[in-house]
Amino acid sequence: MGKKLVVANWKMHGNLAENKLLFQAYIDQLSSLKNTDVVVCVPYPYLAQAQSMLQNTNIAWGAQNLSKDAVGAHTGEVSAAMIKDFGASYVIIGHSERATAYCESDENIATKFVQAQAHGLIPILCVGETLIEREAGVMQMVVGKQLDTIINTYGAAVFANSVVSYEPIWAIGTGLAASSDQAQSMHEFIRGKVAVLDKTAATSMKILYGGSVNPQNAVQLFAMQDIDGGLIGKCSLNAQEFERICCAAA
Repeated sequence: MGKKLVVANWKMHGNLAENKLLFQAYIDQLSSLKNTDVVVCVPYPYLAQAQSMLQNTNIAWGAQNLSKDAVGAHTGEVSAAMIKDFGASYVIIGHSERATAYCESDENIATKFVQAQAHGLIPILCVGETLIEREAGVMQMVVGKQLDTIINTYGAAVFANSVVSYEPIWAIGTGLAASSDQAQSMHEFIRGKVAVLDKTAATSMKILYGGSVNPQNAVQLFAMQDIDGGLIGKCSLNAQEFERICCAAA
């Protein structure tokens, strides 16, 4: 599967002064990192700062959301083209915190996925189940439905060179990560579902794990065959912990 990919999701954290210190720490600590690609997804207002500090480094940057529309009378929305203007390479799509709090439908998320690709951004599609759904044993059905919304409309080929992040909702911010076996099982399911329809896409896509990843569990998670890296929330705000996670991937 090639290099591992580790993505920092800062969520709604940061200010110009704190960001500068964190960006510089990333640069200092990760400049010699081998065999791992690193991306930092920041709040919209800090895309310019990310571009200024991270250009000409080995760290890429991206946004945490985008509009499903390319242009128009959509007050408060930010388009893929606007994000691309700041040199971004990636954008997170359909994070459960947005899907839950802002009622994003699978259909809207699917549109955002292809909107990102149309403007040269690599989408990081978040999928996952609730604790109730896992305990009921329907987690694959839930995640499969999230993928099907994209596949049935645009075809499995759109997953080529994209990123999917399996984030069990019950693990996000709780400190309770999925076990390496639980995560591997779902990652294998996701890759297999795409492979049935498009083997090339399944091979080139990266599938990350997200949900309470820390330096202690990263080694076991990243050792799994179908886990290509991680989407890191809380620990990405601590340069030392994030470095250890990136090193675990490497």
